[in-house]
Amino acid sequence: MNFYALKYLMILLGPTVLLISFSLPGLWTWFAIVFVFAFIPAVELVLTGTKENMTLAEEKMALADPIYDWLVWAMVPLQYFLIVCFLFSITQPGLATYEIVGRTLAMGVACSILGINVAHELGHRSTKHEQFMSKALLLTTLYMHFFIEHNRGHHRHVATEEDPASADRGEIVYFFWFKSVIGSYISAWKLEAERLEKKKLPFFSIHNEMIWYQVIQVAFVALIYAFFGGLGTICFIGAAVMGFLLLETVNYVEHYGLRREKKANGRYEKVLPVHSWNSNHVMGRLLLFELTRHSDHHYKASRKYQVLRHFDEAPQMPTGYPGMVVLSLFPPLFFRVMHPTIDRYKEAYGKALA
Repeated sequence: MNFYALKYLMILLGPTVLLISFSLPGLWTWFAIVFVFAFIPAVELVLTGTKENMTLAEEKMALADPIYDWLVWAMVPLQYFLIVCFLFSITQPGLATYEIVGRTLAMGVACSILGINVAHELGHRSTKHEQFMSKALLLTTLYMHFFIEHNRGHHRHVATEEDPASADRGEIVYFFWFKSVIGSYISAWKLEAERLEKKKLPFFSIHNEMIWYQVIQVAFVALIYAFFGGLGTICFIGAAVMGFLLLETVNYVEHYGLRREKKANGRYEKVLPVHSWNSNHVMGRLLLFELTRHSDHHYKASRKYQVLRHFDEAPQMPTGYPGMVVLSLFPPLFFRVMHPTIDRYKEAYGKALA
């Protein structure tokens, strides 16, 4: 048994917390929100994590061990199980409005952590079955176009003005949501049109994946309506919206204020670890399958989560992802924390943080 891999079983803490919110009445319906956005940030102020990386031999062993893949794959049926539990819980008679809201927000957390985050990891895999699982997870938050835009758009344009998911210095997160959500959706259509044009295939055809995504998502919502009625449908859509807004908030803090230099030939410099914010805070790392070691992910997107590395030159977040998400919702305080950090790194690495 690989005891190193067992630490990622902490991801099961999230579903456990969510089931508490789905099954208990009253203020317990808000337990997941308090846990994720209050308890975890408080813990990560103390447990800042480690900068230690695996040796090459340890990396080779980790990549050869299938348990790391099994853990990620298991999140797909688990997410669908949570959706069913949520829909049954939200349609129980006699629930107060605040209980419905609490459970819906809890499901929104699941849509972000298990839906989009795990889909993100699987979407970078080359096998068809893992890509299918990625799309299946994105369906649960009605954000299937992310599969196209993230892989073909965001990773190519990250830390430039051409990337809607890279926030400018001084940009407020609430405005960024509109820019990134709308811009990424439009970008996905354009990228798919480019792919079809290169293959000399018609835009309006069965070959257009974006058209398929819209049909599948509408059918999924219709299925929920058929079994759980109007309330279940509205609450599911609300949870899905929260899920992708959490994703965009994470995008906001992951690349805030960082820019690649544009060369004389009009091309941008290569993506480096300095172009993404990094976090080694332990709870966020384990609950999010190492997404917080984001600098290495963009430096080499094909690296699996278990072997992502820390780079000393990468800008470091003052706290973990949950705390940064909360901080970003208060723009003056967020700017006061982040801008001096950006200035320090810019002084150290110059144009790499242009």
